[in-house]
Amino acid sequence: MSQPLRVRRLTDQEGQQIQRIVRRGGGGKVKSIVKWRRSMVILASAGGNSVEVIANLVQTSPDRVREMIHRFNEQGMKSLDPQWAGGRTRLITTDDRAFIVKIAKKRPRSLGQPFTRWSIRKLVKYLATKKHRKLNISPERLRQILSEEGITFQKTKTWKESPDPLKEEKLERIDEVMEHHRDRTFAIDEFGPLSIKPVKGNCWSEKSKPQRLPANYHKLQGTRQLYACYSLGDDKLWGTLYKAKSARNALTAIKTCRKARPDGEVIYVILDNLNSHAGTKLTTWCKKNNVELCFTPTYGSWANPIEAHFGPLREFVLNNSNYKNHDALSRALHAYLKWRNCNTRDPRILELERKQRAKMRSEAQRRWGHPKHKAA
Repeated sequence: MSQPLRVRRLTDQEGQQIQRIVRRGGGGKVKSIVKWRRSMVILASAGGNSVEVIANLVQTSPDRVREMIHRFNEQGMKSLDPQWAGGRTRLITTDDRAFIVKIAKKRPRSLGQPFTRWSIRKLVKYLATKKHRKLNISPERLRQILSEEGITFQKTKTWKESPDPLKEEKLERIDEVMEHHRDRTFAIDEFGPLSIKPVKGNCWSEKSKPQRLPANYHKLQGTRQLYACYSLGDDKLWGTLYKAKSARNALTAIKTCRKARPDGEVIYVILDNLNSHAGTKLTTWCKKNNVELCFTPTYGSWANPIEAHFGPLREFVLNNSNYKNHDALSRALHAYLKWRNCNTRDPRILELERKQRAKMRSEAQRRWGHPKHKAA
């Protein structure tokens, strides 16, 4: 029997990067709906969602989803970028452009230069004086090439590598329960903090006459946390608003999962390693009630399948809203969840769930659930 198609194992850096792309709606300043949709497919697949569920999520065919997953497994992060054809013949060869990009992305000190970053003029001078391959190019043309190749002047950023010594074991266990016990597997996570304030968004409106929301507000009503639960087997999502994160609220969420399978047989709950998720009272109750907790690795929340469903929740309940109080927000959240659970196979939900907030990374040539082999 063939195994369900799934994206290869994701590393921390690429998982966080994909999660950021999906949360921001397609990248940095220049948004790309193509890149956003492809990232959402990879994120949902890494979270254990089936091809059919992903196809419904992004409003496309299962064959197209399989094509995106196969391409990502072969090309990695490069497969997310759209490739546009056309235009006049390049004056500088493709090899020259690749060489310019390669040098621009290197640290100058690694090439024997006494500075930590390139300026346009420094890079022009270096290319013109390089011994083995000289390139005479004007500063403006160099700037254009870098811009065309997607190389921009950016602030240096950092990422978090998972320090969890049990990272591989946790991912293996999550992979196992989602493949072999999907109908008894649940996922929970907190969505928040949610505050009462106007939130800008997007909507259809007459040209040059957008809908408007007030810009002034006062946060006088505190914040709330949505404890969300997701059943992988039923493809159902539900949750409750609480004032804060706590072990009691987490236990209440787990009890709702247990109630969904009242037969007493073991169920599996995927959740992150927040302190309130590992309290003595909570773990004791889980052992007595045949509930196995499957924790994601540190900084590895992208492995939780519920993450793929928070994007539509934010886009279509929070964005473009101005709720008066938390009661109104709670009613809106529950109304959306009720609609979503009744229309999981309706083609219209695919359009309503296309924006998703989760960031991921991946590691080349690694299949999900199998660590990279060490060199001999």
